[in-house]
Amino acid sequence: MVTAARRRRGASTTGCLISLLVLVAVLYYGVNIGEVYFRYYRLLDEMGTQARVAAALDNGTIERRIAGAVQEIGLPDDAATNLRITRTAMPREITIESDYSESVHLPLFDHTFKFHPKATQPL
Repeated sequence: MVTAARRRRGASTTGCLISLLVLVAVLYYGVNIGEVYFRYYRLLDEMGTQARVAAALDNGTIERRIAGAVQEIGLPDDAATNLRITRTAMPREITIESDYSESVHLPLFDHTFKFHPKATQPL
């Protein structure tokens, strides 16, 4: 009877250990992939901010500000070099957009994420 109780305890410890390892793996992959999306949303926020104040700024100033944000955030240079700013007369609005990709290299997982951030605001 004592040996049966010990076996159950050992089995549950193994099950708990496997569950813990799975949780750690999910957190590890989630954090590394989450960072890519966090940087994307920071750029999208900066583009939205620049679009809101665009009526008082010229395109060169907006490009320089976004290029600085790209460096600060730690995005690939493509995010700044592929930047496009379009102003339309009817309706009066500004569109700021870019294209870039980021690669994630993790054990058993290599993937390139492609992003197309875009912000549009009326002028």
